[in-house]
Amino acid sequence: MILDNKLNITHQIELAKAEEKISKQKAKQLFDSGDIAKLEIGTFAGLAFIHAYLFDDIYDFAGKIRDVNIAKGNFRFAPLMYLDASLKHIDTMPQSNFDEIIEKYVEMNIAHPFREGNGRATRIWLDLILKAEIKQVVDWNQVDKEDYLSAMQRSVVKDLEIKALLKQALTDQIDDRALFMKGIDVSYYYEGYSEFKTEEL
Repeated sequence: MILDNKLNITHQIELAKAEEKISKQKAKQLFDSGDIAKLEIGTFAGLAFIHAYLFDDIYDFAGKIRDVNIAKGNFRFAPLMYLDASLKHIDTMPQSNFDEIIEKYVEMNIAHPFREGNGRATRIWLDLILKAEIKQVVDWNQVDKEDYLSAMQRSVVKDLEIKALLKQALTDQIDDRALFMKGIDVSYYYEGYSEFKTEEL
C-alpha cells in the first residue's frame, strides 16, 4: 500500500527514494540551521517538531498523531484508543540518567505516534535528550543493524539488551557535525534506506 503523499508519487520504490532524499536534506538543515536547538527536549511536542521538519514536504500527516492502528511483524504498537494517554505519560517520565532516558525511548517506540517515519524521528529525539541530560550521544555507526532491531523488538518485554547496546556506543562528541550526518545515514539504513549520503545532499 502506497501512502498518500504531496509528491503524487504512485510507485513504492520511487516514493522511498524521494522520501529518503528530501527528509535527509531536511535532517541536514535541522542541524545546520540551528533549528534543532529550538525544540522541547524529551516531550512528544519536541518529537512532533522533528517529524514535521523531516517529512512535511512529503506527507500531510507529518508531525500529526496517527489515526490508524499500526503493527510491525506480529507486534502491534499502542492502540489508537490509548495513544493520547500513552504520550501524556511519556512526557512525564523522568530523563535524568541513561537508564531513564532509554526507558523513555522504549516507551515512545511502543507508542509509535506517527503513520510512518517513527524510528528515524525518534532516534534524533533520543540523542537530543542524551545530549541535554548526560552530555553524550549515540555513535550509531557503532550499533549493528540486526543487533539494534532485535534488541528493540525485545525491549517491549525487557530493555536490558537495548541499554547495553546503546551504552557501549556512547560518545561525548555531542556537537560533531560529521557524527550527526553519519548517524542519520545509519538510522535510515536500519529502515532500509541507503540510496543517498546525507553529507552529499
